[in-house]
Amino acid sequence: MQVFIIPVTPFQQNCSLIVCDRTKEAAVVDPGGDIEQILAQIKQAGATVTQILLTHGHLDHAAGAPELASALGDVPIIGPHIDDTFWLDSLTEQSARFGFGHAKAFAPTVWLNDNDTVQVGDYTLSVILCPGHTPGHVVFYSADLKLAWVGDVLFKDSIGRTDFPRGNHADLIHSIKNKLLPLGDDVQFIPGHGPTSTFGRERVHNPYLIG
Repeated sequence: MQVFIIPVTPFQQNCSLIVCDRTKEAAVVDPGGDIEQILAQIKQAGATVTQILLTHGHLDHAAGAPELASALGDVPIIGPHIDDTFWLDSLTEQSARFGFGHAKAFAPTVWLNDNDTVQVGDYTLSVILCPGHTPGHVVFYSADLKLAWVGDVLFKDSIGRTDFPRGNHADLIHSIKNKLLPLGDDVQFIPGHGPTSTFGRERVHNPYLIG
């Protein structure tokens, strides 16, 4: 599998293009904006995007999904969990508040649940419900690649904010310690912002997880 990280929006959110080497089928994870930049990477990779995957409903992760889906021939938008409905419903308000221009509220083609799977070419991604940053936040995990797309749950040396509506710090820590870290110290993760890391490194060095 090829993975291309494409920083988008003024928040430099890590949108990802995931491409199956054999089939060239691909998915885009969290297209918050800068659609032309994402389309350029898709073209350069020679990929055929069959779906858009969303970890959660915040503006910088989800706002560009409808425009990108349309540009790609109305591919389905998959995720997040239905508990993030209120975030997707408020995208217009979010965009006005943060000066992102106009973003339309939408509902995904499919809501995801814990233990669902998503197929990208030859690769199966497991869906892990990880509430805390938002109530309907999901993580996509490839056991074959030992790689996870964690959105805003976990960062190198930090964790997701929980001061937004329906955020919950205890839920976030539980999600990290009981759902993500047990996947293995050697699992690399792509966060919503900033550099990649591994669960093992964060288990030992992340100040929010020690103790």
